[in-house]
Amino acid sequence: MRRSGSWQSVWDDRILEWIRENDGHGTPKKLKDSGLIRVSRAHISRRCQKLAENGLLKPVGNGAYIITEEGKAYLDEEYDAERKVYIEESTGSGENHATESTNNA
Repeated sequence: MRRSGSWQSVWDDRILEWIRENDGHGTPKKLKDSGLIRVSRAHISRRCQKLAENGLLKPVGNGAYIITEEGKAYLDEEYDAERKVYIEESTGSGENHATESTNNA
């Protein structure tokens, strides 16, 4: 199960999934034009900014974003977006433990 942050909205997972599926980069305009998310381009832009503020996306200029390693790990259920830590399965015990992210983006 993905561990989302309290700051996340229902659209954030779709935004991250779309960006990862599109060679790891994209813009709010392209995402809006894809028809995947049926909210305004301005709303998509605000969500991308929020994802960037929390290290799951990185702005690269001209309104474009790339997905970060933390963003990929979040989608793969290996990153806790609330606590901003990686989650690793410990062998044998089945317990999770976290390691801090080094991303400052």
